[in-house]
Order: sequence, then C-alpha cells, then structure tokens
Amino acid sequence: MAVGGCAFSSDDIVIKSPTDRRLYRYIRLNNGLCGLLIHDPDIYSNESITKGGGGSPEDEEMDEDSGEEEEDSEEDDDVDDDNDSEDDKGKQGASQCKKAAAAMCVGMGSFSDPLEAQGLAHFLEHMLFMGSSEFPDENEYDSYLSKHGGSSNAYTEAEHTCYHFEVKPEFLEGALRRFSQFFISPLVKAEAMERELLAVDSEYNQVLQNDSCRLQQLQCHTATSGHPLNQFFWGNKKSLGDAMEKGINLREQILKLYGDYYQGELMKLVIIGGEALDVLESWVLELFGKVKSGVAPKHDSRLGIPIWTPGKLYRIEAVKDIHMLDVSWTLPSLRKDYMKKSEDYLAHLLGHEGKGSLHYLLKAKGWATSISAGVGDEGTHKSSIAYIFGMSIHLTDSGLEKIYEIIGFVYQYIKLLRQVSPQKWIFKELQDIGNMEFRFAEEQPQDDYASELAENLLIYPPEDVICGDYSYKIWDVDMIKYVLGFFTPDNMRTDVISKKLQSSQKFSCEPWFGSQYVEEDISPRLMEMWRDPPAIDISLHLPARNEFIPTDFSIRACKTSDDTTCNPFPVCILDEELLKFWYKLDKTFKLPRANAYFRITLKGACNHLKNYLLSELFIHLLRDELNEIIYQASVAKLETSVSLHSDKLEFKVYGFNDKLPVILSRVLSITKSFVPRDDRFKVIKENLERTLRNTNMKPLNHSSYLRLQVLCQSFWDVDEKLKLLDHISVSDVRAFIPELLSQLYIEGLCHGNLLEEEALNISNIFKSYFPVKTLPFEMRHKESVMCLSSGSNLVRDDKVKNKLEPNSVVELYFQIEPESETDLPRLKALISLFDEIVEEPLFNQLRTKEQLGYVVDCSPRVTYRILGFCFRVQSSEYNPIHLQGRIDEFINSLENLLNGLDDESFMNYKSGLMAKLLEKDPSLAYETNRFWGQIVDQRYMFDLSEKEALELESIRKCDVVDWYKTYLRQASPKCRRLAVRLWGCNTNWEDSDAQIISVQSIPDIVDFKKLSTFYPAIC
Repeated sequence: MAVGGCAFSSDDIVIKSPTDRRLYRYIRLNNGLCGLLIHDPDIYSNESITKGGGGSPEDEEMDEDSGEEEEDSEEDDDVDDDNDSEDDKGKQGASQCKKAAAAMCVGMGSFSDPLEAQGLAHFLEHMLFMGSSEFPDENEYDSYLSKHGGSSNAYTEAEHTCYHFEVKPEFLEGALRRFSQFFISPLVKAEAMERELLAVDSEYNQVLQNDSCRLQQLQCHTATSGHPLNQFFWGNKKSLGDAMEKGINLREQILKLYGDYYQGELMKLVIIGGEALDVLESWVLELFGKVKSGVAPKHDSRLGIPIWTPGKLYRIEAVKDIHMLDVSWTLPSLRKDYMKKSEDYLAHLLGHEGKGSLHYLLKAKGWATSISAGVGDEGTHKSSIAYIFGMSIHLTDSGLEKIYEIIGFVYQYIKLLRQVSPQKWIFKELQDIGNMEFRFAEEQPQDDYASELAENLLIYPPEDVICGDYSYKIWDVDMIKYVLGFFTPDNMRTDVISKKLQSSQKFSCEPWFGSQYVEEDISPRLMEMWRDPPAIDISLHLPARNEFIPTDFSIRACKTSDDTTCNPFPVCILDEELLKFWYKLDKTFKLPRANAYFRITLKGACNHLKNYLLSELFIHLLRDELNEIIYQASVAKLETSVSLHSDKLEFKVYGFNDKLPVILSRVLSITKSFVPRDDRFKVIKENLERTLRNTNMKPLNHSSYLRLQVLCQSFWDVDEKLKLLDHISVSDVRAFIPELLSQLYIEGLCHGNLLEEEALNISNIFKSYFPVKTLPFEMRHKESVMCLSSGSNLVRDDKVKNKLEPNSVVELYFQIEPESETDLPRLKALISLFDEIVEEPLFNQLRTKEQLGYVVDCSPRVTYRILGFCFRVQSSEYNPIHLQGRIDEFINSLENLLNGLDDESFMNYKSGLMAKLLEKDPSLAYETNRFWGQIVDQRYMFDLSEKEALELESIRKCDVVDWYKTYLRQASPKCRRLAVRLWGCNTNWEDSDAQIISVQSIPDIVDFKKLSTFYPAIC
C-alpha cells in the first residue's frame, strides 16, 4: 500500500510487550529509507497539542558552530564517592513529562574505510555536525537542542553509524528539520575539517592508554591482511593527515564515502514523539523524502579469509596493573539465527560462576577472579562477516604463571559440553528469563531506546525489532553442536594482557597505540592435547537449576485502594533506634519489580586509616563469599550489590520482586556468620593492592581525586593505603569484624511492587539477623568539607600517574554555599540555569573553535551538600597553564554573553531546564535512585525538583548575572576558586612553578588542611 511518498506502512507489524502503551508504525519510503514511528502517550498526557507541534525553523535564531560528544569508551574506575556528584539536571526529575527523541542508523561504518585514509568513516560522522545547506552555521543543531532542553550524540561502529538526539517534545519538528539535513546536504566545509580533524585526534588520544582499546587494536593489527578487521578504525592526525600529504583530497574522499553509502536503502530512522502517528509520518515524508535513493557498492564478502593465524599467543604489555587472558573463537555470522541464540546458550555455560563451572574451579585454585564469555555487542565482534566469541579471564599473580593450564581447563569444559548433549531445560530457563524480560521490560531514556531500535532495524525484520534481543523461540540441538564445533585450538586467538612481560623477550610495537607485544608459537603438543583433552576434571559439571527464576508476576498496585499508598513520595513506616525504613508502593510503572536499598552504618569504620582498610577488606571478602549466590540471582534478573561508602555498608537488591526476600535473607545469613579464609584473603588482598595501584590512572578521575583530597577533611590517601595494606593480615580482619558489627544503624528504602506488610517483613529480616546495639548518632561518621576563605584562589598541581599519559587536565572549581532548606531550591535553580546557558557556548568556543581537547565541559557539583561549580578541560596538546588561561578568558567573557541574551532565548533556556527538572523517570530504577539520593544525603526533600522548577519561574536574567558576578568573578569576595592542574607526560613540569602573585599554591596538602577551616558536617 502506498501512502503519499510511502511504499509501505503498517501499524500492526511490530511485536511489542503487552505492558507497552506506545503505538508503533513501520514505514518504508519510496527512496528505500525505513522508519519506525512511535507515539508515546505519556509525552503529552496532560496537554493538548496542535498538529504541527512546535519549533519550526522560523521560531529560533541560532548562534555559530557545533560539535557532538562521542561515547567515552574508557572505563570509570577510580574515585568512589557518591557524596561528590555532578548535579545531573536530566536525571532527577519528577514523573511529569518526557522527552521526544530520534535516531538514524546508516548501514556503513569503519569496515568501509579506504586503506589510504583509515578512520575516514569516523571523521565523516564528525563532519555531519558542521552545518548543512539549509542550516549553514556550524553549531545550529547543537545550539537549537541546548536551548530546548535537548542533547545529541553519535558513534561509528564497524558496519553502521548512529546519530541520535532528545529534545523538549514541542520542539521535535524543529530538531528533525535540522537533523534531516545531515542526510541530505551536509556542507563538509574545508575550514571545519581542519578543526574537526583535531577533535578526532583528541578522541584517539583520550583512549591511547586504555588497555581494552590497545588490545582491540593489536587484534586488528595482527589480523590477516585483506580482512576488514586489519585496519585502524579510530583515525587520528597521522592516519588522516598522512593521506593529505600523499595528495589525497580528504574532502573528496568524505563526499565519496557519503555519496556511496548515505542512501535511503541503508538508513533506518526511529522517531519517538507525543504527536499522532499520522503527524510523525507527515514530518518524515516532508523532511526525509529528499534523502537520495540508490544502490550502495557491494564489498566482496571475504567470508573465506580467516581473521587470525592459528597457533599463536600474543603477550601485550598493560598500562594498568592487570593480568588478563583473552581467548577468542571466530564463528560464522549468526544474525539470521537470532531465534535460536545458540551462542548465548554456550556463553551462559562457559561464563557461569556457580558450582561445576570453569570460574568456580579456577577461583578455587586461586588462579582467576572473574570470567566473562560471549559474543560482544561491539561491531567488530558481531558483524555480517563473522561473530567473535570471547572469554576474558582476570588472573591472579599465580594464574599468570598458569596460562596454558587454564586454557587446558577451558578445553576440558568444552569437551564436557560435547559429551553431554545440549540440555533443553537450560535453554528453557534462558527462554523463560528472556520472555519475562520482554514482557515486563523497563523503559530506557528516550534517545537510548531510539538508538537501540534504529540499530535493530539493521539486524532484525521489522516485526522483531523490539523482541529480537529477548527471543529464544527455537530449540535447535544440531545448531548448538554446530556452533560448538568452532571452539577448537585451530580456530583460537589467544592474548595475555599484563604489566609483567619478560624483558628478555623480543618486543614488537603496534604502530597506532604504541603497545609493546610479543608473539609466541603455541607448541604443537599443547594444540594436540587441547583438541581432545585426555581427561575432564571431576569438579567440572553443568550448573544446577536456578532457584531464583520468578513465577509470581502479580501487580500489587491492583490489589490495594489504601489512601496511604497514593503518596507520590516515600513515607517513613518505621523509625526505631536501630532501623529507619522508607516505603513507596509503585503505582506508576506497574511491573513486577522492586528495589530494596539499605545502608548499614558500621562501628568505627572511619576512625582511622587502618580501620577503613580493614573495613574495605571485609567488604571485598564478603562479596567474594557471596559471589555464587549473587550470580545465580543475577542470571534470573535479580541483582545484588555490596559496597562500602565511608563507614556505611550498602546492600542493594533490585529486579523482579518474587524472590527478593529469599536472596536478601540468604545474603544476610552469610554476612552474619562470615569468617574470612586464609586462601581467599591472599587473593582478595592481592586484588585490592592491584586496584590501589591502578587508582588515578585515568586523568579525569585523578583530577577529581585531587580536588576531593583538598576539600574533604577525612580523605584516605591511596599511597598511604597501599603502604599500610602490606602489614595487614587475615587475623587482623577476623579480629576486627565482630567489633565492626557490634553496633549498627540501618536506614533503608523499599520501593516498587511490594505491599507495606511485605516491606515490613523485609525490615524484620534485617532485625532478625542483626539483633545488636544501636550505634549512637554521635558515633556515625559525617564528612566535613573545607570552607575556602573569602577571595581564595588556590592551585593544586600534580603529574599524571602514568608516565606515558599525554593528557593534561584542568578542573577549575568554584565553591558556592552550603545547602540550606529554605534557600536550596532557588540556589540550585540559579546554578542549573547558568549551566544550561553556558555549557554549549563553552563547548563551542574551547573545543569546536579552539580545539583545546576532546573533553570540554562544566557542571554543578554537590560535595557532601556543599554546592559548587566546575569547569573542566582535558587536552593532549596544551599544558595546564594554557588551558586554565583559556577557561579564565571564557569565564570573563560570560558577562557579555549573559547580558546579550534576548528575552526569547532566555525563556527558551528556562523552558528547557524546566523540562529536564520535570522529566518523567523512565523506569522504576531511575525513580528509586532519585529517592535514595535524598536519603543518602539526609536531605529527605523528595520533591526538590518540583520546588526547584517552581523557583525557576521567578528567576530573571539579572538574577543569573548577579549570581555569576557574585561567585565566579574574581573581583567578588565570594569568588572562591580551586584549580586542580594535572600535567601530562608531554608538558614541562617546571612550568608549574610559574605562579602569579594572587594565586596560592598547595605544595603540602596535610599542612594546608591543618591550617584550614571546615564547614559543620551535614551528612
């Protein structure tokens, strides 16, 4: 059926969850572009809208220049302090309204890079943000989204590139009008290319010292010549700059790549809005009907080329202190067999952590601390050419010496799987879990959901675009055996990542990341033994049936009409000496899920450094002891986390609520009687040592660490912890635990699909396992934050921890005021509105125009309820003095920017912030975390977002200007600054001594804190 410019349209084709209230329409335009249109009834649930929505191109005037944020592939691993946080405006909102969103996935990625210009697909992605024929200003798109409560992102994968955004719903049409031009008439201006090439290079430099990225690039570098994996996908100044030096016209290459692949047949569009489906379709026809049609060039499939040479082991020198064994097998592409999920069946068994598993055996031997297995989601591992099934095993020092024995056990388990035919009951468990996840799926943030569905449109037929990831429809024994047939030593890639490489070995150097590695031949004798192991260790067997898979999915909100359950916020249902307990029945999401969070204040955990280290060891040892039971529950989508925050042991149990009391009871029973064993203490202590040595390897985390080290009165230095750890024994921990648990105070929250009596039963579980004395209020640790003196201008300099880290960081922190109950909503509204106004101009000036570095941002900070504001830049090109100078110059220019805002723009920023403050929580987990944040901070202002939004209505432009002059201009006595400057390996450390007279350096942090004053502790 053709509808106008549509070749096909259907409202009934997409299979959705019975709990999903959204409406879906699948369309295919005459130019081949496929789209999924989603009407979300919650977006305009309390408003009437006109057909056209809002945000036509005539509504707004734009500034200049643009730039998008890529995903940060580096892991966060260092600063663990939940009382120092960015004030994320978009994640704290009450359940009132939702964003609109869109995503476009183009079926072309880095596999299409020409060999002479590697990284070109990634560079093309950057260039599409730099203006179009209809909207030539480079930051038109970014500025429009920023003014209307929105944001954008993009990423390049092996075989696709995805662009996505979210925006205040009434401005969806205007955002789509700008977005659509990416795919019709990008300018790709030469002058913008020069600058954006630096952004690509900065992105590469950001991950240059990332072990995961270095391993991936070594695997690409050592892939068979001619295979699409044998390239450098990131791109940098050298790979793209060298192309230009060789006479290649990069602009022509980009336009050719764009012309070849940016065609309707390869484009998958998803739009989520509150408008009727007919309205959304009319916008798509108008705005995307001009996308050109055509046939993309065909690559030779290269299916016959093996990725790697068999019989090799690669040892790569790690940046961090880690030991990891990575084993991979190449499988044929299994996209068409997504209903069978044979690879997931095998991943479930090879990555299992229960009794009988590889993990259980290797952990018992003291060789491994964790195992993960499966086909990764990244495009290089899950392509149309091949799937790569990987096993990553994190090793102990002992395990590093037993690499070949460990691989031997892997093949023993594989032999077991061949001997014991595939088990239907195991597949049925996975099927039941997949079905319940699909049936009771939690909503995601809108732009994440749009991106996921756009990617899925490239993989699945339209009817399975939502359910394809969850579907285990077809039990196929022969298919599982067929896939298992690829798990042989002759099809194996082996990498060992470790800080410990033998210096006598001859190193090779991977050219792009500079990684040192050694290539070894695996002996034919071992290869032969692994093909058919002579025996299978007696401890290896299939897992037991999972006792935590839920069976009760009834919704409690449907069973009660009690007025006390209608409160929109948690209520305190228990306030005793030992236990304070908050409760809220979920009546919003109505899914069989619940979240139970608890903080147990421990006696004396923060009294001094040794106590804190002993407490840390206790938590790590406890988590290790609980691992088997926690893992089984997590497979059934009932998660448990155990962590230490200051002197508080935090338990979180969250997921399907049916077995929640069971897992909590089991966890607390083990905790109560837990006594550490000698063998596990040795492993856990070694692991903690390694963690401490790896702390601050990431510059952005290091700069935050240095800031908190100055601000917080009790802050345990990582180097001091490492020294003391060497002298702690298992007997110290055993002696310490009874004292630690002798007096407690517990505060908790139960939120979700549980009745009040069920929540009270959960609180009784705690009381039954911990019948101890109450820890008095005055013995509970509260953190004090330094009160920076009037007009202070402090500088803290330090070198990067990794001597090969090229990135420098400047974090410029302004201390504002302590929270007060009466003034907090208005002060937060002012800070958030200032942030809303300046974040895009900051990015536009310092990154897009000046190209200082890849990370350029600003945000409010809340440090133990002391308000602040931070500007931050990370750069591999400039030293901290230059970076701080550019930040200062930008801050000084803000008075003109603020005064120059016209009334309409100012109101747009207010409206955009209002939408973020009142944004509906996408899921129960988001709502629980928002409530829990108030409890952790002991603020208990569950309606803070509404109060902030109410105050926002009365804020005028002059109020923002006054706030800026009061707290950020150095002429003001209330301007109190701390600059943290982290010096990268390519900078001259001696330049840090060149201080101007008005700046106070902090050479000795201990002496400085002795002479400082601190705010009274609030939480």
